[in-house]
Amino acid sequence: MGPGTIVVIVLLVLLILVIARNIRVVQQARAYVIERLGAYKTTWNTGIHLKVPFIERVAKVVSLKEQVADFPPQPVITKDNVTMQIDTVVYFQITDPKLYTYGIEQPMVAIENLAATTLRNIIGDLELDQCLTSRDIINTKMRAILDEATDPWGIKVNRVELKNILPPREIQNAMEKQMKAERERREAILRAEGEKRAAILEAEGEKESAILRADAKKQQQILEAEGEAEAILKVQTATAEGIRRINEASPTEAVIKIKALEAFTAASNGQATKIIIPSEIAGIAGLAQGVIEAVKDK
Repeated sequence: MGPGTIVVIVLLVLLILVIARNIRVVQQARAYVIERLGAYKTTWNTGIHLKVPFIERVAKVVSLKEQVADFPPQPVITKDNVTMQIDTVVYFQITDPKLYTYGIEQPMVAIENLAATTLRNIIGDLELDQCLTSRDIINTKMRAILDEATDPWGIKVNRVELKNILPPREIQNAMEKQMKAERERREAILRAEGEKRAAILEAEGEKESAILRADAKKQQQILEAEGEAEAILKVQTATAEGIRRINEASPTEAVIKIKALEAFTAASNGQATKIIIPSEIAGIAGLAQGVIEAVKDK
């Protein structure tokens, strides 16, 4: 192998190495900003690309994912001159890699300062109570202002959240006491409502019990009355049946007088202290004596 062949082989190896080193594969959700001789040339998106050696270079690798910037607490003053510490979280996404690369130096520092300035302007128009109860309004205003301000930088602000609002310690103590008093007031209201409800239920129970007792007594009286009516009906039925049988038997006058005498005897055997003897009783007694004599003769 001659010297010329060796030189060619070496050159080929060097060329392959150079080409291999200039092949780039752009991953998903990334973008490469390419410069040629110091000037912006193009932006590579997802896929395989070949960079011209010694002429082109990758100026910046940009992530297209949504990112989160958590800024430290910033001192702000409310409309009623209360100094608070508020830390902000900004959710943003790079939409234009070229503007993001060449639009502003240190974009994160710029967003942090812009967020702090915007927060101070918004909080300065609100009182302390409004700041504590109007987070959504503050978040919406900040997002609109930051999104408009960062648009020339190729950045879109999706959301802004106030993570913590820390008033001075003495105000925190007063707020805790107020919250404690409010909890105690609600507890007292709930307890009173519970006692009232229990009293109502107890009264309803007593009312229901009284109604049931009255219904039971009424039912008992109805049953007793029905029993007495049935007994009277039976007695009257028996009496009517006895009269009917007597009528069917067609008793003689002598039999009737004897029955009357038996009834008089039963009455005299009772506890009555005075007995009125009817005028017919002598005739009944004579009739009875006659019957006895006739029996003896036979």
